[in-house]
Amino acid sequence: MPKNLVIVESPAKAKTIERFLGKDFQVESSFGHIADLPSKELGVDVDNNFQPKYIVDREKKALVTKLKGLAKKAEMIWLASDEDREGEAISWHLAEELGLEKSKTKRIVFNSITKSAIQRAIENPREINYNLVNAQQARRVLDRLVGYQLSPVLWKKIKPGLSAGRVQSVAVRLIVERAREIEAFTPEASYRIKAEFKTEKGKVFEAKLSKTFASKTDAESFLKNNIGADFSVAKLDKKPAKKSPAAPFTTSTLQQEASRKLYFSVGRTMQVAQRLYEAGLITYMRTDSVNLSKEALTAAKDAIVDSFGEKYSTVRSYTGKSKGAQEAHEAIRPTDMKLQSPSLERDQQKLYELIWKRTLASQMSDAQLERTNVRIKASAHNDEFTANGEVIKFDGFLKVYLESTDEEDTNEEQDGMLPAMIVGENLINKYISATERFTRPPYRYTEASLVKKLEELGIGRPSTYAPTISTILNRGYVEKGTIEGTERKYAQLILEAGVVKEKGLTETVGSDKGKMVPTDIGMIVNDFLVSHFTNILDYNFTAKVEEDFDEIAAGEEDWQKVMQSFYKDFHPTVLDVEENADRASGERILGEDPKTGKPVLVRLGRFGPMAQIGSAEDEEKRFASLLPDQSITTITFEQAMTLFELPRKLGVYEGEEVEASVGRFGPYVKFGKKFISLDKGESAFEVDMDRAIELIIAKQKADAPIAHYEDKEVTKGVGRFGPFIKWNSMFINVNKKYDFDNLTKDDIVELIEVKKQKEIDKLIQEWPDEGIRIEKARWGRHNIIKGKVKVELSKDIDATKVSLEDAQALIEKKSPKKKTKAKAKAKK
Repeated sequence: MPKNLVIVESPAKAKTIERFLGKDFQVESSFGHIADLPSKELGVDVDNNFQPKYIVDREKKALVTKLKGLAKKAEMIWLASDEDREGEAISWHLAEELGLEKSKTKRIVFNSITKSAIQRAIENPREINYNLVNAQQARRVLDRLVGYQLSPVLWKKIKPGLSAGRVQSVAVRLIVERAREIEAFTPEASYRIKAEFKTEKGKVFEAKLSKTFASKTDAESFLKNNIGADFSVAKLDKKPAKKSPAAPFTTSTLQQEASRKLYFSVGRTMQVAQRLYEAGLITYMRTDSVNLSKEALTAAKDAIVDSFGEKYSTVRSYTGKSKGAQEAHEAIRPTDMKLQSPSLERDQQKLYELIWKRTLASQMSDAQLERTNVRIKASAHNDEFTANGEVIKFDGFLKVYLESTDEEDTNEEQDGMLPAMIVGENLINKYISATERFTRPPYRYTEASLVKKLEELGIGRPSTYAPTISTILNRGYVEKGTIEGTERKYAQLILEAGVVKEKGLTETVGSDKGKMVPTDIGMIVNDFLVSHFTNILDYNFTAKVEEDFDEIAAGEEDWQKVMQSFYKDFHPTVLDVEENADRASGERILGEDPKTGKPVLVRLGRFGPMAQIGSAEDEEKRFASLLPDQSITTITFEQAMTLFELPRKLGVYEGEEVEASVGRFGPYVKFGKKFISLDKGESAFEVDMDRAIELIIAKQKADAPIAHYEDKEVTKGVGRFGPFIKWNSMFINVNKKYDFDNLTKDDIVELIEVKKQKEIDKLIQEWPDEGIRIEKARWGRHNIIKGKVKVELSKDIDATKVSLEDAQALIEKKSPKKKTKAKAKAKK
């Protein structure tokens, strides 16, 4: 038995560390936290100084037992979870739950998984930092209080199943406010002037006028002023300039740049970075710091000098601008600066190379440029055209890397260098154009620009950005836009050969593809929270809470006092809103139904946004679901009335009625009891009977049995988990071993028989008359099943010895009870 037990939080990290330690060390993984707040209750004693109730999840009990056994046999236990608040809390839970003796327990930290870093950590152990633990506890407890007390208010006042969170709700607010800015924006047109000139030596370049014209008349008048005019170089300036490299990556800048350059989501970036860190290729990927260690600076300099020469090297130190930066990590960098392109899986390779380039570039020389500005005068008026050019004299860090930006406007500056010219030189004008251009609304947030904004406001920390974004997307408060944009016409006037001509052009505007767009439910929840919980949704308040956590981590603030200060105002507000606030549905009155005179409105319903004819008091009302691309906030009266034309009766086929309509999953054709989805781009308002029959025949063909086995039909299809065959109500996955399009009789028999045997092996006990059975489940567990009710047995129960009476009692306990509820009086 090894003398030393090292416990880390992930199996991949354990595997890498094991390579660097000798036979006296055994490395095990805790698989993250071994203890946490319970999932089905508040788990915080608000009357006893906000004491958290930590429990070991059932899934982790066997692991805890194993680690306890190993810890008892080891002479020394090394707690080696990550060097941040979350990692400190993991080590603390391990020490508490495993009952570790202080004398034989050491805490070690390292920000890269390399032999030298781990050796240094073992030579410099420390104790658990309870200030960091308390900062993590404070975040966990406060977020639990907000989530568990606000969410039931949303269930009662808006819709069951909703959730609220301290950071997620503020992120949604940012996205909603941006959407409303865009909606309220009115574009204004102006005309921009551009000209093309030719030098005496025949070199062509473009120039522009610094001012714009508000109307087509003014623009046309300006162009006509230039008919017959002479042009010459009025002024020529050449100035040296330089560009400096960006700092090495922090968590947020890595997420932003990976989004812009690699098109990774924030979550994907963090998954891939985690793999690179656990493989020992990069330093820890959750950090606010832009610092590089002395060792890293030396390694970067050596790599630059070896690859590019001494003149490309400039050692630099950077200062972070992030509010309340957390623990003093390094920036994200490669552990080996000379390793440019390790052999990795595709996404890991891309992200590693991005980190390598950014780190190396940060220690390289400035790029030396020469910027040229030319002013061109006309004989017919006093307005001057300008042209700008840029020449790279020494590429410096640009040899390796240039940071991208979020700016979506096209750059109309002159690219590259301008031709050689002298002051007074005559120029030949080829054409002058006046192009209509419109002011643009603010851009919708991308995942990356949302992270940037949250960081600017001091909201959240490196570990919270990715989970915050995944939460608001998974909850359905925000979705990725799918609108390609709409066509907008604009005019262009061109003066060429002494004649002004007009051209009509078009551009696509309003695209939100891939951007963060609030849903109706997201806007309704946001408005309700902003209205009733102003403090929680306030940007400054949320940033102040983060500062409180930082002070707790520094030992300057008591975490329970911070909770008390927050809760004394928060809890009474929750009770007041729950008791007195009106329900929220986002209701908008659009007009009056011309046939019945009843109001036409849109609101949030049980199954999502819908249109309604008739008020709440009307006994007879009509309802229609909004289409996927429609919103409560923007739908018009005419669009809403069109929805009530559904379902459309298309005809009769094979004796069955055929209809077209729209449901929760989009437009469909209904044939008898079958629902057949229309293809993308098809509309329930436009599909005709011929197309419906096509879809029906295709569906019949797809559903037709491909074989019979034991006198029962075998059909096939493709579902969420890939291709399958269905036989005797069993769905049987078809893996890549088989040719799904050309399954043979032997293939089908083999698939069914293997599945049958699995079902037999899975069955432990069965009582057919009562419809109850006990089956094997995952992870060595067992389930009692009756219809749709499933009860998981704990591991200490022998499933073979459970009696029918025991099974029935457990099923009865789990079955939902029907409740009678008095109808609450509607508040006026």
